[in-house]
Amino acid sequence: MPTTTSRAARLAAGALAGGLTLLPLTACSFSTDNLSCSGSECSVTLSGDAPEVEILGTSLSFDGVQDGRASLGVGNAGVSCAEGETVSAGPLTLECTTVEADSVELTASLG
Repeated sequence: MPTTTSRAARLAAGALAGGLTLLPLTACSFSTDNLSCSGSECSVTLSGDAPEVEILGTSLSFDGVQDGRASLGVGNAGVSCAEGETVSAGPLTLECTTVEADSVELTASLG
């Protein structure tokens, strides 16, 4: 009987490990009105109408634009970026592709 229990435990552990391995691959493969993800990269537009989103397991919020720089909250940190600028924030690298008076369009990736 111990052989059956050990085999069942190994099968369960293998199934769990396989499921956890696939989770990051499917965690970001979707699209909504302001968010589109593929693999470990997401494009998002944040504005006063949609100021917050969860990207790649990290909370991202739009705090406004001042002097051409978008202010963003990334997890518990705050960063700012100008159009065309790339910044690192926690686990994310953010590239601000478009900064307008009331919105920011950016690409977020892990790294």
